[in-house]
Amino acid sequence: MKPPKTHRRTLLVLSALALGVALTAWWAGAGELAAKATREWHQWLGPDRNNISAETTWSADWGQDGPKVLWKINVGTGWSGVAVSQGRAFTMGNKDKTDTVFCLDAETGEVKWKKSYPCPAGSHPGPRCTPTVDGDRVYTVSNQGNIICFRVADGKPVWDVDARKAFGSRPPSWGFACSPLVMGKQLIVDVGTVAALDKATGRVAWKSRKYMAGYSSPVLFQMGGKPCLAIFNAAGLTILDAANGKQLAQLAWKTSYNVNAATPLIVGEDLFISSGYGTGCALVKPTAGEIKVLWRNKAMRNHFSTCVLHEGNIYGVDGNVGRAGLACLSAKTGEVKWSHGRWGMGSLLLAGGKLIALTDKGRLFTCKASPEGFQELSGATVISGKCWTAPVLSGGRIYCRSHQGQLVCVDVRKK
Repeated sequence: MKPPKTHRRTLLVLSALALGVALTAWWAGAGELAAKATREWHQWLGPDRNNISAETTWSADWGQDGPKVLWKINVGTGWSGVAVSQGRAFTMGNKDKTDTVFCLDAETGEVKWKKSYPCPAGSHPGPRCTPTVDGDRVYTVSNQGNIICFRVADGKPVWDVDARKAFGSRPPSWGFACSPLVMGKQLIVDVGTVAALDKATGRVAWKSRKYMAGYSSPVLFQMGGKPCLAIFNAAGLTILDAANGKQLAQLAWKTSYNVNAATPLIVGEDLFISSGYGTGCALVKPTAGEIKVLWRNKAMRNHFSTCVLHEGNIYGVDGNVGRAGLACLSAKTGEVKWSHGRWGMGSLLLAGGKLIALTDKGRLFTCKASPEGFQELSGATVISGKCWTAPVLSGGRIYCRSHQGQLVCVDVRKK
């Protein structure tokens, strides 16, 4: 016998409240859990999804010959980054209209397993997603919206969801690019619709309204004590309630070709967003119902590379293909501290107060993260081809990848 409608509504409200309380409790304990974790680079932008590595056992002193190359392998065409966990490195590539997910030995490059499935290569061919490793599972998203969970041990598929069938999603011009986010027992993906899937089964816990997908990835942050998701889609910056996917606020951010690709950067209680094609950047303060722009300029135009925050300053790649270089801005005011060079569409990360950057021609270099000016510490060409994928530091090794599929691992461990 069903309870009366009023009782059912009460149960639904209580369930939603319970989920909100659970998310808040999970968030409160996240810092403590993270401190106990291995701090591996297990997902897009690293352990805290902020492009920062806490590693201290690496060295920027490479000598004239550059760092030692440990191994090289071809993983197929694509832009997928590298996730490193449990002594293994994970990435994706495409060949002959087939996507392959690779699990490699992080030290030797030996293929532990690889799993393939049919997938069109698309424009600027290949997958864009960086795999996300969570315990004994690894999660991937293809450029056509195949969301797949594999076992870390042997690559056996656990579940899969086709976003086109499940949500009526349509891939944007250059394909879906979201790297999935694990949030407690849920997996968050942006495939036109932002969806929370049960990470164990793939069942839909909630889904947002439909949006035109951008090329960014979701970030979890707190807004007024409430866990929220920052989604940078084709329309602009969208804030969702992490408990149910309800839209709380939106800031229109129009970019040529609908390319909003860099991941929102958390700056205290604010968010930093940036896009290329002359659009520029802004520091914004999201609240329920409104996103207030604190400052906005064109001094940082991230075509796709996500910036990094260090001691009150934002470092990133400013400009578009062929006309980009490194720049530093004040996070508080947007004032330009310095800009350097025109070395193409590269990417970077921060470790130990130093930037580790890879140019689009395959030159890997380090420099001080200082507002006083650019000062290179070391550098060497380690890979060839078009290198738009962000480098990764994990276990004293740096992983660099080209669009053509060359993946190189170099040793920068302190001797």
